[in-house]
Amino acid sequence: MDPIRIVPGSQGAGDVERPANGAVGGGADRQGFGALLADSLAQVNRLQHEADQAITELATGKSTTLHDTMLALEKADLSFRLMMQVRNKIVEAYQEVIRMQV
Repeated sequence: MDPIRIVPGSQGAGDVERPANGAVGGGADRQGFGALLADSLAQVNRLQHEADQAITELATGKSTTLHDTMLALEKADLSFRLMMQVRNKIVEAYQEVIRMQV
C-alpha cells in the first residue's frame, strides 16, 4: 500500500495525496516545516472563525441548522486540540535537545 500524506490547507480527512512514485521524503516541491506549521495554524484559525459564524447564524435565526453548527464547533475543537498536541510534542522535543550534552 502506498503511503499517504495530508495535503496542507485541505478541507477534511478525505483530502490526502498519494505520491505517484511511492517515494516518501524530501523533494524540491515540498514545503518547509515552518511553512507547514503556518498553514496548519491558518487552517485552525479558519475553522474557529467558521464555528463563530455558525453560532452567530444559529442565534440570529439564519439558514444554519443546529446540526451544521455542531459540526462546525466539533471541527474547530478537534483541530485546536490536535494543534495543541503538536505544539506540546514540539516543545518536548526542543527541551530534549536543550538537555543534550555536547
